[in-house]
Formats: sequence, C-alpha cells, structure tokens
Amino acid sequence: MPAARVGSCAEPRAERRGEPRAGLGSAGVGRGALPRLTAVPQPLAALLRRACLGLGALLLAACASVAPPPDAQRSYGGRFAASVQRGAERESFSGRFLLMVLDGGIRLDLASPLGNTLARIEVGSHGARLTAPQADGALAVFTGSDADALAQTVLGFALPVSGLPDWIAGRAAPDRPARLEPEDGPAQRIAQDGWTIVIDERSADLGTPSRLTLSRDEAGPPPTALRLRLLLDPPLEEAAQR
Repeated sequence: MPAARVGSCAEPRAERRGEPRAGLGSAGVGRGALPRLTAVPQPLAALLRRACLGLGALLLAACASVAPPPDAQRSYGGRFAASVQRGAERESFSGRFLLMVLDGGIRLDLASPLGNTLARIEVGSHGARLTAPQADGALAVFTGSDADALAQTVLGFALPVSGLPDWIAGRAAPDRPARLEPEDGPAQRIAQDGWTIVIDERSADLGTPSRLTLSRDEAGPPPTALRLRLLLDPPLEEAAQR
C-alpha cells in the first residue's frame, strides 16, 4: 500500500480510499496535508461482527494478506483472543494475526476468524499508519507518530504494537525499562510499557514462546482492563519436521 503523510499522534489524520492523493517524494511520504479525522471508527469488535456478515473482504480486499512478503526478516502468525473491560461493559473477540518484522519497520495484520483483514498497522522511520474501515464502512488511513497511541485512538483500545516483535520472541524490547522474571535464563514474565507479558508455553523443539498472555490495566475513566491471548503457529522449520 502507498505511504501516507505522518501526522501528530495526538491529532491523527485520515484519508479515504479513492480520494485524490498528494504527490510522493523520494522517501515515499505525501507532501500535501491530509484531511483531519472527523469520525473515529467503531472498536474492532464491531469490525469483526461486520466481517462475519461477509463485508470484511469488500472493505479491505486490497490489504488482505495470508503470507508474509518476501522482504520480511521475521514473521509470526497465529490466533488471538482478546477481551476489553471498560467499567461494567465487556467485549470479547477473536481472530488471526500476522506480525512481520521488515527492514526498518513492523507490519501487523488483524483478521476475522473467516480470514478477512480488519486492520493493518504499519510502523517505519516516518511514523505509524493504520488502515481500517470507519463506522460508515469507508476505508480510511490514519497516521501518527506512535503506533500504540494511534491504535488507542482509532480502535478504541491499546495494542502492544511497538513491543510485540520482542515480546513474542520471549524477550524485553531494548532501550526501555523492563522487569523480567526470572532475571536469569528464559523469561517467563515480562513487565514493560504498562503491559504484563506471561509466556504460558514454549515450543518443545525450539524453546520459543508458543502461547502468551498480554494484559494491561488503565485507571480511566472508565477503568479499562485488556487481556490478549496469543497462540502462535509453529515456525516453518518446525512445521516442516512434523
């Protein structure tokens, strides 16, 4: 997908697919200003419900991806199950994810259980970009300087985008404070960036995490508790041996 101009994370900007685009410079960043965000999409649970009705493929057919691109340095795929508790309200949903560590960036695709891509988050040297349908069904691209805050603004809850490539590999993200348990040997519990990551299970063959639980509690208002469980597909080299 073409790159979009990076805007302020506190004031994300959006553009709709099909609208005229500004020209691209040599770095692939739009020179013209994008229209300001006027409507925030529904939370991802609502997008999942629409995808189950068969609309997800129409909304994000251009972004659908079932395999990592050739330039992916590392990739992790599998299933996710999430629950968001906001005060007395609780939402639960599940689907599939594909996380790719690219040359100088990250890409995270979230899909419905049917395989329809619901959101794509891309992080690079020029900031973060999130592609998702709005509440009225129009496909929009939101940009900001920080992927985690951008997900909070657009989807309605935080996603551990910046730390996920390291946490999913069983280690803390570098250059940021973290607490590991145990301090020596493979970590079973990581506390970093307001998230608690518990490695519930590791691969018997490779010793890499195969099942993780990520949790985050925010004071609010309203108080919000997010629980995210990840079940990773076996790595290609491990699956080939089976």
